[in-house]
Amino acid sequence: MPSPGQMPRRTPLHAVHESLGATFTEFAGWQMPLRYSGDTAEHNAVRSSAGLFDLTHMGEILISGPQAAEALDYALVANASAITPGRARYTMICNETGGVLDDLIVYRLADQEFLVVANAANAAVVSAELAERVSGFDAKHADVSDDYALIAVQGPNAVAILAPLTDTDLSTVKYYAGYRATVAGKDVLLARTGYTGEDGFELFTAPGDAETVWQALAESGAAHDLQPAGLSCRDTLRLEAGMPLYGNELSAELTPYHANLGRVVKLDKDGDFVGRSALAAVAEKPTERTLVGLTTEQRRAPRHGYRVLDADGAEVGEVTSGAPSPTLGHPIGMAYVDREHSEPGTSLQVDIRGRNVAVQVVELPFYRRNA
Repeated sequence: MPSPGQMPRRTPLHAVHESLGATFTEFAGWQMPLRYSGDTAEHNAVRSSAGLFDLTHMGEILISGPQAAEALDYALVANASAITPGRARYTMICNETGGVLDDLIVYRLADQEFLVVANAANAAVVSAELAERVSGFDAKHADVSDDYALIAVQGPNAVAILAPLTDTDLSTVKYYAGYRATVAGKDVLLARTGYTGEDGFELFTAPGDAETVWQALAESGAAHDLQPAGLSCRDTLRLEAGMPLYGNELSAELTPYHANLGRVVKLDKDGDFVGRSALAAVAEKPTERTLVGLTTEQRRAPRHGYRVLDADGAEVGEVTSGAPSPTLGHPIGMAYVDREHSEPGTSLQVDIRGRNVAVQVVELPFYRRNA
């Protein structure tokens, strides 16, 4: 975050966003595009055609050296040693008590080289933690966030838009893969990852190349209904896809098991890792509260922090995220509720500004794209 009086940072694409009429917001010390044409229009474009996002605010940390894999095995809950070059893995970095410090994507660029991508709000914390945790290994830590801009093209038309701009055969790029490639004549790390629930790609470019790559994608996408998309629709897209947001569904007080993401914790990997004993204990006993989906046919949406109540009005949980769903046509939300009230089909209530609104527990995610 910028210090008091300090202006938020601007991405290399700021002038492009201004020319597109973006509304900006300050987020994690950055001035980021919140929306362009409108939240619902941008959301629907990603679901039906494609959206173009500037994600330069994310943090990137390079871990390299002969023991880079072993260092990350210790630092993270993932089995980094099992990631093959050219592939990526969703994982988390936890504290000694098993609480989540951030959720991450780790790309193995080469045998001895890993790129760890952290959420913008936690980038400094993750970088500092990794620096400390890998210091006992023959591995190097480098915060390379300033070396990258990050552009994402997401949606069913993403392949058609990107294919003319690269020599890479996109049909061979698997989900959660990342390769060095060229796009619009510029060197990039081309990854088939995203945070929208749709197919798509994330392109890590040099900051000076970002505008060239963005404009090439925009021109290629003109025939495929590509729209620039801001942070606001990114939130409703990930909510529909049941993807957690740090500070909402994830925190240092909650373990991956609370969020039904115990699958990312590799207790069977060799050696110790930070938080292992605490996480092993949680794995043996179900958490008192668990993350669920909520839907309602009412017009008002459950929002972060709202109380979840049982039929008698007793508090049994708290909403973590909620919004009207443009795709489904009714409000949705995620919440932590007492496990006895977590079965799909359970009828509950949410206190929305003093009015109890009927909701129903459903399985996550709310939305799955067609394969």
